[in-house]
Amino acid sequence: MKVVVNTTPIISLASINHLPVLEKLFGKIIIAEAVYQEIKAKQSHAYHEIEWPFIEVQKIEGYLYKELLLNQLDSGEAETIILAKEIDADFVVIDENLGYKFANNAGLKTIRTLSILLKAKEKNIISEIKPLLDEMIIKGRWYSNNVYQTFLERAGEL
Repeated sequence: MKVVVNTTPIISLASINHLPVLEKLFGKIIIAEAVYQEIKAKQSHAYHEIEWPFIEVQKIEGYLYKELLLNQLDSGEAETIILAKEIDADFVVIDENLGYKFANNAGLKTIRTLSILLKAKEKNIISEIKPLLDEMIIKGRWYSNNVYQTFLERAGEL
C-alpha cells in the first residue's frame, strides 16, 4: 500500500507519541522532500521521529506543477499532492482544508488525522480516541467544537 503523508498529521501524531500508528496501519509511509524539510526546519514534534525507518522521503518530478500549486498551497502540501499523483498513492493523509480539497479534486483518496485515529481504534491499535484528541489540542492542534463533538460521537466516545 502506498500512503503519502503531509506535515501536520505527522507532527500531530508525534506530539502525542503515536506516530507508530501510521506504521501499524500502513507498514511504511512516504513523505515528499518538502515535508521532510518543513519538519526539520525547527526542533519540535517529529524532528527526530522523521528519521524512523518506516518513513521514506521521495522527491517529486513535477516541479512545474509545484509552481502552479504554490499560489494557493504551501510547499509541503503541494509536493504531497504531486507525489501522491506521481506514484499513484492509495491514500494521501492531509489535514488542511484547502490541501484536502485540492487532493480530492485531483482524484486522490484523501484522509485526515482524525480518520487515522478512528481506523486505529477499529483495528484495536488504540483503545480510545478522546484522550489522544484532547492531548493533541493541548499540544497545539485546533479543532472546532463542532468537529470535536461530531467526531467523538462518530467514534462512540460521547
